[in-house]
Amino acid sequence: MKRWLRQRVDSAYERLLSREISGAPTHVAVIQDGNRRYARRRGGDAHEGHRAGAETTERVLDWCQDIGVEELTLYTFSTENFERPAEENEALFDLLCEKLHEFADADRVHENEVCIRAIGETEMLPERVQNAVEYAERRTCGYDQFVLNIALAYGGRSRLLEAARGVAAGVETGDLEPDEIDVEDIERRLYDQPVRDVDLIIRPGGDERTSNFLPWHANGNEAAVFFCTPFWPEFSKTDFLRGIRTYEHREESWRRTRARRALALLGAVSEPELAEAHSIVDRFRDSLPSGERPDAGELESGDSSNQVAD
Repeated sequence: MKRWLRQRVDSAYERLLSREISGAPTHVAVIQDGNRRYARRRGGDAHEGHRAGAETTERVLDWCQDIGVEELTLYTFSTENFERPAEENEALFDLLCEKLHEFADADRVHENEVCIRAIGETEMLPERVQNAVEYAERRTCGYDQFVLNIALAYGGRSRLLEAARGVAAGVETGDLEPDEIDVEDIERRLYDQPVRDVDLIIRPGGDERTSNFLPWHANGNEAAVFFCTPFWPEFSKTDFLRGIRTYEHREESWRRTRARRALALLGAVSEPELAEAHSIVDRFRDSLPSGERPDAGELESGDSSNQVAD
């Protein structure tokens, strides 16, 4: 297909996808895969691929803000990446320093109140990268309209291991009682600042695996996952919108399943059990999300099925 025709078709498909999307996930996580393969295919070196990928990252940040995403996490450098050739990593570290300073000083970052944070074992990184991270975090720490997490020297299992060690130490010192350990105790030890549950993971580059990325926040939330074949530098807005549509379909399926289970439950319980259930809901209704709270009239009439099915 001729290039101009392909561009028109892609543009039309992008408009169609934009019309189909009715909402946005709160937190999107992206595995930026395929930079080096993209460069090799074009006869270049890895650094050229990483720089091209950085341009895609800037576009994705804009796309997220356009549709209402509130948090974006980028898998940029894993602990396993330290095993790559030193020359390649040094060039990538220079690029990270450049982009962190550039983002921290960009007008659009400050106009949109973007908070930049690094997650991972950043103390393993060269000092110049740590300094760039500190600069970006300091320049944007007062913002809360949009959160950009950059996963650097990151390993999902290692973070869980450190959190588990922190809990064990708390029990040993008497600061925590074993039977009182809850989700919040784990999450406080995972990262310095709260990270929202992940709604959607996007992975370009053709591999269909999540590579131990944000296991607590993604797997625990049963995040939708979108795999696609373009390398990260080739990732387009159409690909991004297809990922958002995957999330929406996942949400619709989850809501239908939840409603069906609720209807089956209501049909299975006896009158005494139903009365007890209503009593419990009445006592603890304020702990429910606002969209699921039945009002007093619905509780007395026994009609709370619509609330459960939302």
